[in-house]
Amino acid sequence: MAGPMAYDESKSKGQKVIDFDCRGLEFIEFQPDGEWEAKGTESSTPFTGIDLTEGDWYDYDEKTGEEVSIGEVSWEIKRA
Repeated sequence: MAGPMAYDESKSKGQKVIDFDCRGLEFIEFQPDGEWEAKGTESSTPFTGIDLTEGDWYDYDEKTGEEVSIGEVSWEIKRA
C-alpha cells in the first residue's frame, strides 16, 4: 500500500491518493472509516484524527493563518 499524495488543484479530474495491493481478492467497495492524516502543502503542518465519513473536513492552519479543508470526497475503484 502506498502513502497519500499532496493535493494539486490543477487536477480537476481527481487525484490518486492511495494504492491497495489485493492479490487474490476482488476489491469492490471503499469506505473512509477511521481516522486519516494530512499535511499542509505549504506549511507541512500535520493534521491528525481527520474523519471523512461525512465527506468534508475543515480545520485551521496556524502556520499559514488560513483555513484548510477536504471536500467533495468521492472514490473510484480501478484496476491497475
